[in-house]
Amino acid sequence: MSLTARHQVVAFYGVSTTSENTVTTTYHRMKNFTQLSKAKNPQEYNRKYVDEATQRTDVTGYATQYDYAFDRDPTDPVLADIMRITDRELIGDDAIRSIISVDTVTGAAFKRDFAVIPGGEGGDANVYTYSGSFKAHGEAAAGTAASNDDFQTVTFTAET
Repeated sequence: MSLTARHQVVAFYGVSTTSENTVTTTYHRMKNFTQLSKAKNPQEYNRKYVDEATQRTDVTGYATQYDYAFDRDPTDPVLADIMRITDRELIGDDAIRSIISVDTVTGAAFKRDFAVIPGGEGGDANVYTYSGSFKAHGEAAAGTAASNDDFQTVTFTAET
């Protein structure tokens, strides 16, 4: 059996920049998070048929989310973007970002849009912190990720 270390499966967050009316999104590694746990939150359909002794359950969808927490660092492009969404109380499409989850050993990846849902800030007595959730905002796409800079940034190629 070959175990996968936690640091081998990492997430990348899309930060967009605009230059001369051209929008470029770079997927930066989500570094310096003190929490980044993923919950699948399956949606279930349950029923009990009169001619069977047990209940049947099917999964009909997912409401995937990441819960996050980090120490304030305005020099990191990912953290700065989340802080901007939080501080400016952005809503709707202004708070939607793509996240790519990557197995850095195999290159297998999943990309999905998420709503950035701020939860709180300033909850630590030693450093200023932010916390909240990223909640699914659409279907996930399976594919592969490649990196030219030791997985500091990635490009995603969807399966066809």
